[in-house]
Amino acid sequence: MALRDTHVTLAHGGGGRAMRDLIDDVFTSVFAPPGMEDQARLFDAALAEPGARLAFTTDSFVVTPMEFPGGNIGHLAVCGTVNDLAVGGARPLWLSAAFIIEEGTEVALLRRIVAAMAEEAAAAGVRIVTGDTKVVGRGAADGVFVTTAGVGVIPPGRDLAAERIRPGDVAIVNGVLGDHGAAILAARGDLALSTDVQSDCAALGHLMEAVLAAAPGTCAARDCTRGGVASALNEMAQAAGVGIVIDEERLPLRAEVQGVCEILGLDPLYLANEGTLVVFVPEAEAEAALAAMQARAEGQGARIIGRAVADHPAQVRMRTAFGGQRIVDMLVGEQLPRIC
Repeated sequence: MALRDTHVTLAHGGGGRAMRDLIDDVFTSVFAPPGMEDQARLFDAALAEPGARLAFTTDSFVVTPMEFPGGNIGHLAVCGTVNDLAVGGARPLWLSAAFIIEEGTEVALLRRIVAAMAEEAAAAGVRIVTGDTKVVGRGAADGVFVTTAGVGVIPPGRDLAAERIRPGDVAIVNGVLGDHGAAILAARGDLALSTDVQSDCAALGHLMEAVLAAAPGTCAARDCTRGGVASALNEMAQAAGVGIVIDEERLPLRAEVQGVCEILGLDPLYLANEGTLVVFVPEAEAEAALAAMQARAEGQGARIIGRAVADHPAQVRMRTAFGGQRIVDMLVGEQLPRIC
């Protein structure tokens, strides 16, 4: 029976017919998981390759608002988990999705979230194969929370890790910085900001495969989510025990994002991204990696932004437009809560 309710009630989490109607009509009819057992049973030929390894990650999403320019929480849930696998060199294959839904949530909103997840999963080449649904009382969840876990396969011989970065390796980002954070801030409406910036939300598995094919010596990659590119670079510098120097004039930033940051006293280097990563590659392969990124839609804004150095180990510095240098430290606290 098709679900006729317009809003979620506690009965939809009670384990009976109402719950089955919600799950069948809203979730499994769209995700089409293989079978309806209590677990997904999986196989891929890549698992049989000698030396192949599994990669496994999990993440939770609690963004406010749940729909924003450029996407919704469903887009984030798939892209964020796919990207966590991809930056480790894995080929993402399967996702799980668990939903905590507040009583009173519109069923139409759930459908939009699920449709977004199905669309992103198809584009990324992954399948949502298992999941769970819980309904809680009003005020207990603030809308919809989504938790995803992802499994991928790291091919034999591939080893991406921040500790492999060496002085001379080049840092490349695939696109503009801070768009997601700026889009969420504007969408909240608290500060009456007017901007056309949209979230950069995108799955980057195909882009990473293109980079690794063009630059097989790629050392490491990180997606620049909470804490932005500054925090990602600091994590990598500390793990590798190298210094990193970036060039302010090479950073890809929209004028609109810079304007929002100037008005509110924010630093765009710390704004969240959901479709931006930074990779380190040997200098000899930097141009090939850059070209591979720019050949894809999600990498057309790619730029070389800096390099690893032997000086000031475990510290990130930026050459400013005025010719000096300043320390780019790890973000302390959170510039914007409930961002992803």
